Amino acid sequence: MHEFCYKNNIVCCEDVPLTEITREYPTPFYLYSYRTLIDHFRKIRDAFKEADPLICFSMKSNSNLNICKALIKEGAGLDIVSGGELYIALKAGCPPEKIVYASVGKTEREIERAIRKNILFFNVESTPELIMIDSVARRLRKRPKVALRLNPDVKADTHDYITTGTRGKKFGIDFKSAEDIFDNANKYSNVRLKGLHVHIGSQITDVEPFVAAISKVVDFVEKSSIEIEWLNIGGGFGIVYGEEKARTAAEFADAILPLVKHRPFKLIIEPGRFIAGNSGVLVCKVLYVKAGSAGGDFAIVDAGMNDFIRPSLYNAYHEILPVVKRKSNPRKYDVVGPICESGDYLALGREFPEVVADEYLAVMGTGAYGYVMSSNYNSRPRPAELMVMNGEVRQIRRAETYADLIRGEKILKEFR
Repeated sequence: MHEFCYKNNIVCCEDVPLTEITREYPTPFYLYSYRTLIDHFRKIRDAFKEADPLICFSMKSNSNLNICKALIKEGAGLDIVSGGELYIALKAGCPPEKIVYASVGKTEREIERAIRKNILFFNVESTPELIMIDSVARRLRKRPKVALRLNPDVKADTHDYITTGTRGKKFGIDFKSAEDIFDNANKYSNVRLKGLHVHIGSQITDVEPFVAAISKVVDFVEKSSIEIEWLNIGGGFGIVYGEEKARTAAEFADAILPLVKHRPFKLIIEPGRFIAGNSGVLVCKVLYVKAGSAGGDFAIVDAGMNDFIRPSLYNAYHEILPVVKRKSNPRKYDVVGPICESGDYLALGREFPEVVADEYLAVMGTGAYGYVMSSNYNSRPRPAELMVMNGEVRQIRRAETYADLIRGEKILKEFR
């Protein structure tokens, strides 16, 4: 996160001190660095340039219109997983021929809209889904392209909730079933079987699981003598959140490219976290410091699990920096939010210089799976999203108001 660093003892984003931003915008808020976002996209693009892949940014990691628009302008496509993401992708100006659509639970309505919009293809997760797409396509008199998502039964060293490529998970199709589908392609005459897709999980910091999964898929193509136009190798490249090590884009490419280059198919990559993760921080304010009874104190902040759920949901580690660095004796703190749940925390047992009320903290590496996983739990409005671009702070999503909490609700006449 080179664009987020201390300068004169103040955390800055692209040389803009966060203390200036907190004077104008109330906390909590998400803050993104445009320069970091684009830099990480270019690192992936340059590392894999030998294969000239279509890089489809994974919208589930961050679906803000401006984040997507910035990447589309750089040449990115989009990986979507819902009708809502399709809507946002088109609003952001993504060419339909650069959109790929995954998800195990596509509805008939979502499938119809995607076919009408002529997306590049569906990543098909099951035989019943393929039958549904074929049926909708027949009704619309169209022949959309599809890729079968294979489940390679490869375990990645990541949290079980974000492991997607092992037997027993809901994602993908086993190799035998995929072979049967290709052998009986005439049963699905309203679609064009043009590709294969594999995605084994998220926040994977080693190359070995990718090599194992992609090798299995390439071997399947060769042994089955099937012809495909596209191989989509998914995403999941991990980033550094704290002490854990992560590979560079070049290291991932060095391991993967020998498996796919000079093959008779085009390559698609679906990175999300790698591009967006370190482009963002969540800035919050310390409300109270409360004495604890187990060797540490509580730093109670104005951001909770409704704003950023990864620590509570995945026990994920995110570095937290005091926005203003002060010299004082370090103490251990649980950084907790205002939500009425004991699981509402941003960090546990974390050592900081003495924390005081009204100071600001920056939760690092929140550009991916941050705002997109936020909620209105405890009837709390979701925070603003800001971006530093060309030395200026831009608001790219306003903070919600209390009125937003009941938008769409209507009191029944019996209660008036």
